[in-house]
Amino acid sequence: MTTTTLDALADADYIVEAIVEQAEAKRALFARLDALAGPATRLTSNTSSISITSLGAATTRPDKVLGMHFMNPVPVMELVELVRGIATDDATFETVRELAGKLGKTTAVAEDFPAFIVNRILLPMINEAIYTLYEGVGSVDAIDTAMKLGAHHPMGPLQLADFIGLDTCLAIMQVLHDGLADSKYRPCPLLVKYVEAGWLGRKTGRGFYDYRGETPIPTR
Repeated sequence: MTTTTLDALADADYIVEAIVEQAEAKRALFARLDALAGPATRLTSNTSSISITSLGAATTRPDKVLGMHFMNPVPVMELVELVRGIATDDATFETVRELAGKLGKTTAVAEDFPAFIVNRILLPMINEAIYTLYEGVGSVDAIDTAMKLGAHHPMGPLQLADFIGLDTCLAIMQVLHDGLADSKYRPCPLLVKYVEAGWLGRKTGRGFYDYRGETPIPTR
């Protein structure tokens, strides 16, 4: 069954939230889901960086709130990160881990720190690739070619940033920078500028590549 209304979720055993990567929007939604769902329903979030503890605190059931971060694209990628909030109970964790297995996913358990495991490593690499472009060390094509052929990455970091969405990349870097208070996580000014321009990557037709023609063309 598919639905576009929250009311249809009232009888769900599990709910996976996957809205925009903004903490206040997620907390507001979790509060609504908490009021709507049955007392045994597990509430999980597909957030890629935001505190699960803070999302649980927006509900009356923080023991039943868990991070369930699917990798993108979900049908292809095998991994789900499971993230326990400070109040998540063992029964919720084990039940959701079993659910992930039934979905054919392998799980990795992460502590509830900014960006968890995958994005704690991946997004600073992407941000550094953007700095490399910003500082004129290489062009978009040179950077992506170097990482694809020099590091055997299946997709260059700037191409990957466009695929993820530059607004999402910026949001994750801001969570890292604010949450860990370390200047090494400062978002590149060029990333900020692209987001300000509305050049968010594939979903808007332009990012580090222009997708409006038959073949993507680097924008720098």
